[in-house]
Amino acid sequence: MTFVRIDGVPHHVVVEGNGPPVLLSAGLGMAWFDWDEVAALLAPHRTVVRFDRPGHGLSGPAAAPPTASGEAHRIAAVLDAVGVSGPVTVVGHSIAGFHAEAYARLHPSRTAALVLVDSSVEPEAREGVSARVVSARVAGAVLSGAGLPAALGPFLRRATVRLSRTGGSDPAPRALVHRCYRTSRVWRGLLLENARYRPVAAELLHLRDHFPLPPVPVTVLAGGAGGPSWLTCQRALADALGGALEVAEGAGHLVMLDDAGRVATSILDAPFSPTPPLP
Repeated sequence: MTFVRIDGVPHHVVVEGNGPPVLLSAGLGMAWFDWDEVAALLAPHRTVVRFDRPGHGLSGPAAAPPTASGEAHRIAAVLDAVGVSGPVTVVGHSIAGFHAEAYARLHPSRTAALVLVDSSVEPEAREGVSARVVSARVAGAVLSGAGLPAALGPFLRRATVRLSRTGGSDPAPRALVHRCYRTSRVWRGLLLENARYRPVAAELLHLRDHFPLPPVPVTVLAGGAGGPSWLTCQRALADALGGALEVAEGAGHLVMLDDAGRVATSILDAPFSPTPPLP
């Protein structure tokens, strides 16, 4: 566990294991420890890099609203900070699927494979109004001033996890949940990312038009419990990216908690090329 400063913000980073590098990025409001079981399965075979985006986990608060290109460059900066300069298998869950795809498009020579875990899908996104960012900041200030994060934060985290997975209760260590989710910093970060969801999705569509994916393996791993409509969306995403659709049968949105073995297998099965071929 270490902290690296990127654009003035301290970022919490965990590096473990040996072998070709893999970067794991979790979804909205999630933390590094949500990858614990997946990381443990990967570490004997891969160098695993996990990090918390600003306002998430143990990282400092966000200095600016997120963008797709900004998050792609953040991933590159995290890898630079821990000494990973070559191609990496980049794994994004939920909203971080936007960030992982943006990274692959903007840093093709540093991408060995792309794995999207129950990724967000917005094929017709349009820019949202900037007032949503202001509203998110006001809401964060109100919640903090009322003391709600300290009073209800861990409860809301655990309730959200229970609703988003099929495997029952939240497996995260109680001490870590309290350490992160009792702080206003995390809830402000969550609200800010949520406010920027559609603009980030719209920017990714722009990147798709101007920056082709490198010729590397692309895997879309969907949670089977999402139902037929969700699987149709995930299949469309896989087709749009020229990738393969895999389904974790019975897993909810938090696939890494419901079926860590399936997630690890999808990552390990993605062929790793230390020098991706040029388009």
